[in-house]
Amino acid sequence: MSGDLGADVVVRAAAASLEKHTDVDLILVGDKDELSGLVTRIIGDDARLRIEHATQVVSMSDAPRDAIRHKKDSSMRVAIDLVKSGDAAACVSAGNTGALMATAKFVLKMLPGIERPAILAELPAIGGSLYMLDLGANTLGTAEQLFQFAVMGSIVASDLMDIESPRVALLNIGAEDTKGHDTVKDAASLLSASSLNYAGFIEGSELFSGKTDVVVTDGFTGNVALKTMEGTVGLVRHYVKRGFTRNLMAKIQAILAGPVLRRIALDTDPRNYNGATLVGLNGIVIKSHGSADSYAFQQAIDTAVVEVQNGVQQQIGNLLQREAA
Repeated sequence: MSGDLGADVVVRAAAASLEKHTDVDLILVGDKDELSGLVTRIIGDDARLRIEHATQVVSMSDAPRDAIRHKKDSSMRVAIDLVKSGDAAACVSAGNTGALMATAKFVLKMLPGIERPAILAELPAIGGSLYMLDLGANTLGTAEQLFQFAVMGSIVASDLMDIESPRVALLNIGAEDTKGHDTVKDAASLLSASSLNYAGFIEGSELFSGKTDVVVTDGFTGNVALKTMEGTVGLVRHYVKRGFTRNLMAKIQAILAGPVLRRIALDTDPRNYNGATLVGLNGIVIKSHGSADSYAFQQAIDTAVVEVQNGVQQQIGNLLQREAA
């Protein structure tokens, strides 16, 4: 299911994914005539790719409730129905986030022991990356829900980062045990008594320090933090560009600094971190950024492949059962 840049992006990403993952089959969902033409031109004949026709599209302005009630043959709904039926192992979409979350929750339901889904995404950090949730699925959360987010984040980070015991931290206004409101303190108590590798509280200024692998917070705080990060990156890029273009000498310095600047641009390229997981659902659903190009959309497909291969849902369920015992 494509986003702002159209189906061409998805087909090109599919072509790259089929070449990279020789054991993966893909289903493209959407208008069959449009997709068939693109597949013929970009991919050609490949037995591991098929097209599932859908007559409707969920627009970015559609309310989640309307998408569920009135667009039952949309590419989004058809793709999620394929996951529900077992014909597909995962769904990757660049569509309307609210509609995707609502439709996935309505069709797939929640994993046993999980009260609410959460949006989890990879972010750059010193020495590697970190996974943060919730990034906007829930404006508020109880201590038990934050604990559930921590369980889910730990499993996904372990699979995607290939580390046995990810460090899990709670986002707070201070690192001291006395800081924060009752919900985050109660969540800390639950995590301290669990088998998770709980690293304590972490402040916003330490998010990218490399001191933790998973950061847990409610969706309101997480979304504000994420948007602040994006704005800060944009501001820094503005200052760097202005500094290196202010006069002839600065432009010469920019040429000399070119390799370093390109390395920084690569490390902070948001396309490398595209593909947020809607965790907690009884099925794998990955949300790509709406403006993703083919390279970025391929990263989202890669995330889905890893989660399917590692059985993320089953791992989350098993860990919750062990913690409840």
